[in-house]
Amino acid sequence: MKKILVVDDEKDVLLVLEKILTAEGYSVITTTKSTNAIALAKSQHPDIIILDIVMPGMDGGEVAAKLREHPLTRSIPVIFLTALLSKTEEYQENRMIGSNITFAKPFDTEELLARINGLLCNVTTS
Repeated sequence: MKKILVVDDEKDVLLVLEKILTAEGYSVITTTKSTNAIALAKSQHPDIIILDIVMPGMDGGEVAAKLREHPLTRSIPVIFLTALLSKTEEYQENRMIGSNITFAKPFDTEELLARINGLLCNVTTS
């Protein structure tokens, strides 16, 4: 079973994503604290991390940078969720900001699942 770590300071977003992803057959780990994300990624070895950008403490960009620095977590794909980006900007950027896949909140469930499934097809370990 593929494992997804979801990091968002909004509990409602975590609950929705957990329900959607669990219904799709994924194992889901959640945390509201960006500071827990790195330790969870190292200990739980998720196949994908869904990460909010704007969070108290360490923002999603900082978390992603730290994940890229560590050998255990550097190859885990990260999908950013953000309220900083409008739907129009999301499509103009083709969902990519730098090398990161990005979805504006509120996200389109089918498009998010399609992107997750596409990434997981490229993951060879679980």
